[in-house]
Amino acid sequence: MNVPFTSALTALCMFAAPLQAHEFWIDAADYTVPAGTPVVAAFRNGEFFKGSSLSYVPNRSTRFDLVAGGAIFPVPARVGDNPAFDVADLPAGLLTILHETTDQIVTYTDWAMWVRFTEHKDFAYAQADHIDRGLPQDTFRERYRRYAKALVAVGDGAGADARHGLRTEIVAELNPYVDDVTDGLPVQVFLDDAPVRQAQFEMFEKDAQGEVVVTIHRADGEGRAVLPVSAGHEYLIDSVRIYPLEPAAAGDPVWMTSWASLTFAVPDA
Repeated sequence: MNVPFTSALTALCMFAAPLQAHEFWIDAADYTVPAGTPVVAAFRNGEFFKGSSLSYVPNRSTRFDLVAGGAIFPVPARVGDNPAFDVADLPAGLLTILHETTDQIVTYTDWAMWVRFTEHKDFAYAQADHIDRGLPQDTFRERYRRYAKALVAVGDGAGADARHGLRTEIVAELNPYVDDVTDGLPVQVFLDDAPVRQAQFEMFEKDAQGEVVVTIHRADGEGRAVLPVSAGHEYLIDSVRIYPLEPAAAGDPVWMTSWASLTFAVPDA
């Protein structure tokens, strides 16, 4: 199937090191768009579901795809576009926007910052592991990569989310635009094609007035959790993985984090 694109998807600007612990997400201007209307979305980096809109920089992107009409399309992009996504003539149904960054590096010069970060993202064990590995506490580096997904309803919004090959990925097991989610939205998180047992989900919920509430949820042994959602609200779900790196030379990163995010909205009843 060929889908005519009259505008280009764009994405990510440079991440400064102090922003590493902030979220990165795809923020649709409207998550429910009439058929034939362009879909516009920004790439954002920030805190509490609020952040700056980022421009597209090709060497900071590994993958830009959209899923529409049952097919995956690479998305044309132009340097410097902001908002990041502006695509028209999409078929009716559930649109999925996918973005994977390149690796970025953050340098820690404050052990307390590492402690706060690892406790916040639910891998405090990395503090003891760091010390047991004989790594320095005054200055060390971490490599990180972002994997972002957004779900947007075009026209009727019919369809289902699925895994689309991101290394770490959150999958919605119901469609929030057409399915009954009054009892919650079930989600599942994967890493390297396997469910992540007991994973932490951080959920940012924004109401119509822009007020944001943050809650923490725990996956079961199959990487699943049922998240409470409300009509008329927008959502950002985040889940982060960490694994050690063995430095080949002084100054090489000693940790790697992979960040999965999923954004969507629940329409008004």
